[in-house]
Amino acid sequence: MAFITPYWDLDGMIALTALIVAAYFYMTRKFNYWKRRGVLQINSPMPFLGNFTECALLKKSPGYLMKNFYDQAKGLPYIGFYVLDKPFLLIRDREIIKNILVKDFNYFADRHGSPDPNDRLGYANLFFLKNPAWKMLRTKLTPIFTSGKLKKMFELMLECAENLDMHLKSLRVDDAKKEIDVKDLTAKFATDMIGCTAYGLNVNSLNNPNAEFRKYGKMIFECSYVRGFEILAMFFFPHIVRLAGIKTFGRESSRFLRKVFWETINQRLESGVKKNDLIDILIELKNSDQNIEGFNFDGDDLVAQAAIFFTGGFETSSTAMTFTLYELAMQPEIQNKLRKEILDALNKANDSITYDMVMSLPYLDMVVSETLRLYPTLPFLECITTETYKMPNSDLVLEKGTPIYISMLGMHYDSEYFPNPKKYNPERFSEENKRNISSGAYFPFGEGPRQCIGTRLGLLQTKLGIIKILSKYEVTPCERTLIPMVIDPKAPTTTPLSGGLYLNIQKINNAN
Repeated sequence: MAFITPYWDLDGMIALTALIVAAYFYMTRKFNYWKRRGVLQINSPMPFLGNFTECALLKKSPGYLMKNFYDQAKGLPYIGFYVLDKPFLLIRDREIIKNILVKDFNYFADRHGSPDPNDRLGYANLFFLKNPAWKMLRTKLTPIFTSGKLKKMFELMLECAENLDMHLKSLRVDDAKKEIDVKDLTAKFATDMIGCTAYGLNVNSLNNPNAEFRKYGKMIFECSYVRGFEILAMFFFPHIVRLAGIKTFGRESSRFLRKVFWETINQRLESGVKKNDLIDILIELKNSDQNIEGFNFDGDDLVAQAAIFFTGGFETSSTAMTFTLYELAMQPEIQNKLRKEILDALNKANDSITYDMVMSLPYLDMVVSETLRLYPTLPFLECITTETYKMPNSDLVLEKGTPIYISMLGMHYDSEYFPNPKKYNPERFSEENKRNISSGAYFPFGEGPRQCIGTRLGLLQTKLGIIKILSKYEVTPCERTLIPMVIDPKAPTTTPLSGGLYLNIQKINNAN
């Protein structure tokens, strides 16, 4: 005799149905949250997944989903949507964005995305760390990226640039074009750069196919379904990250970064050598007597800073270089104009590359700026309300703990701010034209106190790599070139489909 009917099978079916119905009502209980507050919301959120179905199934990049939401809300200051059963708000009004990122930053200082608190490499790094520990750490690490410090690092960076030159020479492309994966090439170059500037190490992954830094860096941003979901969860489902014990950098890469960091610190302490790099700053923090809630000046909390600078540093720069070379291959007239500027500058400097020269080339700056408009590495910004917040000039009150998202792609592709937005046009960023770009419409490195701390270093690396390549080589499309460009929906950052980007490269006749 069963509990409800005479049959156990029937009882089981009834119980399962009741469970499904209960789960359905539980997961849809908030789907009128934004309507009740007078906020237009994205239509038809699905039970269990909300408006996030395509992203949860890794069929669409979250950056491009946010752009779709932005486009649907044309004329509105914001629009509501749902991730699983949780209400999120997408902001599209420039003045509100400036309030959130700058003026009223104290209400939005923490990120919604969060690793597992037990994964200190992820949770305690500067990118994800929460206040007040974040503010303290940001203050301590900011001096690494002053112009003076970057100039001191530049000689080390030039050594990496020479390794790039040696690698390109080894390809033997004097007489014929050679197909290469420029994503892999630029990632190796950027890895070498971060290795020397942050760790003080000669990584040389360009000329060593078995370099461990490149191996484990590649694993962190692997475009697999498992790894793609892990990174997605950190930004949108932090409670799942905690339940699943997901590691921000992956288990193997975490072990490697931990090992390299402590080996480097111990060697630095034994030798007494100072290199004015990230390692020196972290040693100072380790030896300080400071104590602040939420951060430990030792162990994995210190390793976390080295880990995030390594991963963030090589991925952002390599992405910018990759897409710049792609667009230059597609538009040879722009490539030729940029090459002329580079060669003219080299001729004036007797073929020597200096920090001031790299940072003073106007057309190079315009080209890189346009690349970052079309292909920002992380195409959205996010935060969470740390206190109840009333929207200015509105009756809308945001509850504490409301996730707030801003579509960088939406703003960057908005024809109101950038006419013919899909066209790659560096002239948008000429001295005359960039004054006409609306404030708050362009922010490839973020904005306000939480903007990327390594912006200067990232731009310097990117520009130096482009100078080194274009001064002697030209890039053109090949049979494997993605035309049009397709972004990989499984990748955590803006990455070409399949993870690589292939172009032909050939030495130019008038190279220096």
